[in-house]
Amino acid sequence: MVISLKDSLKLLGIFIMSCCAVTVCAMFLNYNMDLAELEPQISDGMVRVFYDAQVMTGKVVIAVCGGCLLVTTVILLFFYIRNYINTHKKELGILKALGYSNFKIAGSFWVFGLSVLVGTAAGYGIALTLMPGFYRVQNKEKILPEFSIHFHPLPALCLTVLPAALFALLSVLYSYRKLKTPVLELLREKTTVRVRKKREGKKAGKELPAQKELPFLSELKRSTLGASPALVFFIGFAAFCYSSMMQMAFSMDDLASVFMAAMMIIIGIVLACTSLFLAITSVVNGNKKTIAMLRVFGYSEKACSSSILGGYRPVAYIGFVIGTIYQYMLLKIMVTIVFADVDIVPEYHFDFKAFGIVLVSFAILYELVMWRYTEKLKKVSIKEVMLES
Repeated sequence: MVISLKDSLKLLGIFIMSCCAVTVCAMFLNYNMDLAELEPQISDGMVRVFYDAQVMTGKVVIAVCGGCLLVTTVILLFFYIRNYINTHKKELGILKALGYSNFKIAGSFWVFGLSVLVGTAAGYGIALTLMPGFYRVQNKEKILPEFSIHFHPLPALCLTVLPAALFALLSVLYSYRKLKTPVLELLREKTTVRVRKKREGKKAGKELPAQKELPFLSELKRSTLGASPALVFFIGFAAFCYSSMMQMAFSMDDLASVFMAAMMIIIGIVLACTSLFLAITSVVNGNKKTIAMLRVFGYSEKACSSSILGGYRPVAYIGFVIGTIYQYMLLKIMVTIVFADVDIVPEYHFDFKAFGIVLVSFAILYELVMWRYTEKLKKVSIKEVMLES
């Protein structure tokens, strides 16, 4: 089995996620390792407090940022693999009919780990480029003695090659699990749909009230949301990244530096746009037949857009609220606990002005993306969709 160039380009999301994760983690990890060499020289009480706070900050950022992006990248990887298998069922069914085992076919999926290797390598390269400026920013008050940047081979290996090997293994194991489907189902390109049975009968001696029947478009909106929980997650995650990173960036001018603010803005926008475009594109491509049938039956473009894309709007704004709470709690903990004894760090309070600016900018971005894809729905060719069927 050969994964085409077109299929490889779809792995751009994994590349970006792994690149951002390694960029942040590599800078803080390298800084902490170089900082550890200064520990024997530190005796002053105030300097010791600042040193401990810097080390703790690095650990928190690596754990929170690295862990969050690691989980998201794993979910994204599983989504890509499942999507690839669903769109190549017939080819995979033919291979199984010819005698290829599930494990042999799944072994070809190791190439999905290459996107992680390229992403981690690019992220580490970006981190090395940014490290001189990052080191200056971290010690801009000159509280700690000057120290040089060193290259640490083991962390470099653990942040680049090890994740790629892990994701290649996960790709093989997950695809092996997904390939445990009868050959006839693959050849017929049959999709298994889970249907929830309505409970009937009596409970506590009383008849259950009949479920109120929803209008067709409302039911379609609900079924579109329930069809792929991964897409719901990515849209919520896009809003979460934009909300948390952008609001934290507004506070970095006082708490850290313009350098940190700029880095957070770039990472927040990149992660948000990647997740959002990935999810919405998948929703539109996965519902082309439904859109075509709605248009055949005379539904307006507005009704088509509302039933397919409208259900994701509440998810996006819920993700935005969660991101707001997350960034406030994280910064509050950092200032009141980690840097509690450092006098140069100001108190942190919720920035309502920043919240308003970020909310308005996110609403504009989200609605522009929805408008762009609503226009794309108009271009869905009914004839083309029917011929594909």
